Amino acid sequence: MSLTDKAIDQIRALIRSGALPPGSKLPPEPDLAAQLGLSRNLAREAVKALAVARVLEVRRGDGTYVTSLQPSLLLEGLGGAVDLLQSDSAALLDLMEVRRLLEPVATALAATRISDEGLAEVKLHLDAMREARDDVERLNAHDAAFHRAVVAATGNESLVTLLEGISGRTLRARVWRGLVDSRAAGRTLAEHEAIFTALAGRDASLSQAAALLHVNSTEQWLRDHLNSM
Repeated sequence: MSLTDKAIDQIRALIRSGALPPGSKLPPEPDLAAQLGLSRNLAREAVKALAVARVLEVRRGDGTYVTSLQPSLLLEGLGGAVDLLQSDSAALLDLMEVRRLLEPVATALAATRISDEGLAEVKLHLDAMREARDDVERLNAHDAAFHRAVVAATGNESLVTLLEGISGRTLRARVWRGLVDSRAAGRTLAEHEAIFTALAGRDASLSQAAALLHVNSTEQWLRDHLNSM
């Protein structure tokens, strides 16, 4: 472990212990360095790294603060990491497998918790996907919003952020572009309609099955596409 990593761990330990709770202000850099037994340079590097990880927020002219530490903030970088894996076929298929394990169960849970307002939001994005037809950008945007609205109905913010990150915007666009080119977008829209219908019926088992069929279909398309490259 490098000295910078050790410094990062020391600051994390202060946060975990409650000495630096969410929203609290860190001591000035010289005081923080002295408190942790670090050089000012090491303290500065550790703060920079934790700011990139959204654990700390550096406010110019005001100081450094611990963020809210909400899952949506801390897991924010996952989508960016997924986008960097576009050339790694094995990693992409691993991520699809994780999505297959999580999303159908999340959709089943959503069916038991979704409100009328939440269902209306899902339908809004489904309708927008129908109207988008062959517009990959619009299909991609409303597809992501459709799935986010479904998982958001669970009330589990960590699950929302995790699944959104795993899906990755670039990967979604890649899949939609391929589906449009192969004229398979209509089938995929039908799969979304089946998910919505099951959610509207508040049927957890049917919702899980519809979501599993959709993710399996997407995964199979991706496998075929990667094998043909």
